[in-house]
Amino acid sequence: MLSKRIIPCLDVKDGRVVKGTNFVNLLDAGDPVECAKEYNRQGADEIVFLDITATHEQRKTICDIVAKTAEQVFVPLTVGGGISTLEDIRRILRSGADKVSLNSAAVKNPRLIAEGADSFGNQCIVLAADVKRMPDGRYNIFVSGGRIDTGIEALGWIREAERLGAGEILLTSMDADGTKQGFDLEITRAVAEMCSIPVIASGGCGSLKHFHEVFEKGKADAALAASLFHYGILKVQEVKAYLRQNNIPVR
Repeated sequence: MLSKRIIPCLDVKDGRVVKGTNFVNLLDAGDPVECAKEYNRQGADEIVFLDITATHEQRKTICDIVAKTAEQVFVPLTVGGGISTLEDIRRILRSGADKVSLNSAAVKNPRLIAEGADSFGNQCIVLAADVKRMPDGRYNIFVSGGRIDTGIEALGWIREAERLGAGEILLTSMDADGTKQGFDLEITRAVAEMCSIPVIASGGCGSLKHFHEVFEKGKADAALAASLFHYGILKVQEVKAYLRQNNIPVR
């Protein structure tokens, strides 16, 4: 089994880290540069930085905060939000990001995945899939920070994104997001077993046990969490120590 990754997520709005529940009711959680420095110190494997209102507000990602964050962080940095063209991808990577996360723009223009992968390499292109369970049991893709139901079935879209050249899937369960009730193991496992590229599970982590479950039962390659880390409930090194004790390989 390959080493599993632990990834803190910085959801940024108006230049501040925020955290909510089910994508709403956002609370301030600090300065992004300071948060990133702390997670770097704690031994995070990567950091994800999402400008969560950039697409909805139809503006570009805040490159100066990305650059300041990248200067302070010595682990891979993935940046998403407001990225809609090849030039946007180039700008973010030049600001110091290692990967870009595409969500709404990829749904509108799937060729952006292929163009980004061809220009910068598959390893730079992360498909962010915000999914929600429908009454009939299937999962749909949502865009614009979880505001719009595309009506697109999640598994089919993720399979297509992999075919187009995405190098990784960032899978967020909107139902679980911020609840601290645990990851959605059903959709995580379905995606992990379907894909040959790594899957990052996101949404719902509330305890050490949840990290173990998402690797053991959900078959994820990496686990992302936000509020748990932002509010000091757990530290990255505690999570890794627990996983090692429970025979899950970590870096």
